[in-house]
Amino acid sequence: MDFAFGSADEGFRAAAREWLAGHLVGPYAELAGRGGPGSEHDGAAARRAWERELGAGGWIGLGWDRAHGAYGNRAASLTQQVVWAEEYARARAPGRVGHIGENLLAPTLLTYGDEAQRRRFLPAVARGEELWCQGYSEPDAGSDLAGLRTVAVRDGAGYRISGQKIWTSLAGEADWCFVLARTDPGERRHRGLSFLLVPMDQPGRIEVRPIRQMSGTAEFNEVFFDGAVARAGHVVGGEGAGWRVAMGLLALERGVSTLVQQIGFAAELGEVVAAAVRGGALRDPVLREQLVRQWAELQVMRWNALRTLGAAGDAGAPSVAKLLWGGWHQRLGELAMRLRGAAAALGPLDWTAQAPYELDAPQRRFLFSRADTLYGGSDEIQRTIIAERVLGLPRVER
Repeated sequence: MDFAFGSADEGFRAAAREWLAGHLVGPYAELAGRGGPGSEHDGAAARRAWERELGAGGWIGLGWDRAHGAYGNRAASLTQQVVWAEEYARARAPGRVGHIGENLLAPTLLTYGDEAQRRRFLPAVARGEELWCQGYSEPDAGSDLAGLRTVAVRDGAGYRISGQKIWTSLAGEADWCFVLARTDPGERRHRGLSFLLVPMDQPGRIEVRPIRQMSGTAEFNEVFFDGAVARAGHVVGGEGAGWRVAMGLLALERGVSTLVQQIGFAAELGEVVAAAVRGGALRDPVLREQLVRQWAELQVMRWNALRTLGAAGDAGAPSVAKLLWGGWHQRLGELAMRLRGAAAALGPLDWTAQAPYELDAPQRRFLFSRADTLYGGSDEIQRTIIAERVLGLPRVER
């Protein structure tokens, strides 16, 4: 496929650059480049305001399928979506808190939702007014999503949901959660599941508990549902179709969005290379070879992502992409620490009772990346999917 930038793309780039320069000011400029992976919940009020600013500018939902109409966002080709991501990264704009609604929920509703659901939820996402979180993993069913135990029982015009989700990103800031729950207790595994849209503002019925990680941040949360209410009209794809919808969403999570993700990876690699140049680490041939390898592997990931875009129906492509970027990002974090030597063990500030656990961005990235090969489906799960669905090997008994 042709992935070159044309004159229209460069015009789009100029517009994006001009808009970012004019709006990334004041409190938004203070957020620029701050924190790092896992810190998107810091400065929540300013980040929510930034989402509304993006929405007002029409910059949310650039890649949405417009077959069902527009929902407040501007049209953009795939190359223009990449241009926007490049300019966003170049401007060091704030980490997004609306990406789950924009990149996961919205394409899912466009594919599996009905018109009433699209009209209700998509404009609010496009305006940056409603934030979403994802209720998939559970304490005893992390990567084994079909083993979940959260239940949704029909109650009149809606459902009552009871159970627990874990590793729920940005649950403390979210207005809504899309929840995978069992609606047919007589079925097992992936049968009898439904995909429900659940409002988070239900005191006494929904409790969110932050999970403090070794990076010192608390982006992830436990979420407890105790009779939480969801409307019958907010079941996406119909009752019992949850597994099909959930798998479709995961394909979106690991598909086109990996191209945008790699732009961030390239910026991180550039920071590591710059640090190596400043510190003189390039004189070490082993470290130099590792830096070159990271660069080469990033190019391979980009080419694989482009190949995937033109290979509809490739069942193993999302799993291959997850395997590639999870290990790559972990190795980048390790390399960043290795380049610093013993200084990597020192925090940026002296210890105080008020700030006992301060880390700089590379240290936080290194610690956070330890989870890259686990969340979103562990490496073991991805290899099983490739073995069974691509190579045709016998299925593992579960």
